Amino acid sequence: MRLYNSLSRRIEDFQPLDPPRVGLYTCGPTVYNFQHMGNYRTYVFEDALKRALNLCGFQVRHVMNITDVGHLVSQADEGEDKMEVGASREGKTAWEIARIYTDAFLADCRDLNIIPPDVLCKATEHIPEQIALIRRLEDKGLIYRTSDGLYYDTARFPAYARLAGESHIAGIREGFRVGVNEEKRAATDFAVWKFSPKDSKRQMEWDSPWGKGFPGWHIECSAMAMKYLGETFDIHCGGIDHVHIHHTNEIAQAEGATGKPFVRFWLHGEFLLMNSAKMAKSAGGFVTVAHLKENGFDPLDYRYHCFAAHYRKQLDFTWESLGSSKTARRRLCEAALAVKDAPLKPACAEHRQAFRGAIEDDLNMPAALSSVWDCLHSGVPAGAKRAFLEDAEAVLGLGLWREATAASASAEEQALLDRRVQARADKDFKASDDLRKELAARGILVEDTKQGQRWRRS
Repeated sequence: MRLYNSLSRRIEDFQPLDPPRVGLYTCGPTVYNFQHMGNYRTYVFEDALKRALNLCGFQVRHVMNITDVGHLVSQADEGEDKMEVGASREGKTAWEIARIYTDAFLADCRDLNIIPPDVLCKATEHIPEQIALIRRLEDKGLIYRTSDGLYYDTARFPAYARLAGESHIAGIREGFRVGVNEEKRAATDFAVWKFSPKDSKRQMEWDSPWGKGFPGWHIECSAMAMKYLGETFDIHCGGIDHVHIHHTNEIAQAEGATGKPFVRFWLHGEFLLMNSAKMAKSAGGFVTVAHLKENGFDPLDYRYHCFAAHYRKQLDFTWESLGSSKTARRRLCEAALAVKDAPLKPACAEHRQAFRGAIEDDLNMPAALSSVWDCLHSGVPAGAKRAFLEDAEAVLGLGLWREATAASASAEEQALLDRRVQARADKDFKASDDLRKELAARGILVEDTKQGQRWRRS
């Protein structure tokens, strides 16, 4: 498998440290609000990567964090904690906000057919590990104290710009204006531990060797990744917006403490654009999985849409383009259902090789999808198509053989569908036809097959 490594800025042959085992860490959500579809583009890419690695014979250990403390509204370590902001917005405790939006995230992932990580670790449950890492950094002379917290002295880590690039880091330093925090030595220095304010009590705070407070955002990922995957591991993923600050700071923390390479391959997914701009909560009007359902889309229609562009290319989101993906996915599912019961035959080597070649070429999902359509349009036997599609579905995760169920119908619609099944069982064909017409008026097209009743939205 060949993957683009953001660290080397080139495509490299991938071989894990301990074949066939692969250590994979992916940056998870900050759970102060619903995740939007731009966030989920990254999670879908990471899921496809994990599935592709599995298909190629690797054994993936996947770790994902839940940021439930420490992520401030400003990248400059200023302002409120996002969890406190969410609590104030909704009149709940920060702990309640974390639980509500963690559950919402996991439910959305199920809807998008994203395989759960092997380890889902919360920042609030790993405070001792974060404190231990900060102490190691302190022992190395990499930390200095200010009135509002402990900061990493990036000037003492010569390789700080390696991931982001010297020109980007130089631009941050040139644009630095003293005044926001006059005790901060450089623009790139970042908080590893923030002190609780003296005039108020935070909802989330802990005792530490330096005083009561809470961890900075970046320290959690370095600490938890090393806890579960070791001080050096294979792959770390995230959105492209993590490169210049979050992941750069992760490297500084981990390598500053251990003196070892932290991650061998860094992979980053590009932005989802809406109205020619990055989809972001700060811009307002962001689209969620719930919005997809409200507009008549299956979340897997969006998963298909994500595969329309390479993960390192920006992708436009419009309701019209999503409609096209919905139609394409429906046709793909219909083609898959048509060969569902065909006796298995050896998968056609040409199309199988094209699919494997695409996913092994830096996870080229548009090319992989193209190979699927080529196979379906070919003259190979139905059983060979079925065998090929089973391999492809292991990576695509598009629900090719998942028939429409009550989960995607309202309670009233499902009641009509159930009544029609019963009418046919009772050989009451007039009632069956009347119910078909009523369902059609609601936009539900019913088909009777040897396998039973199937339906889809018109």
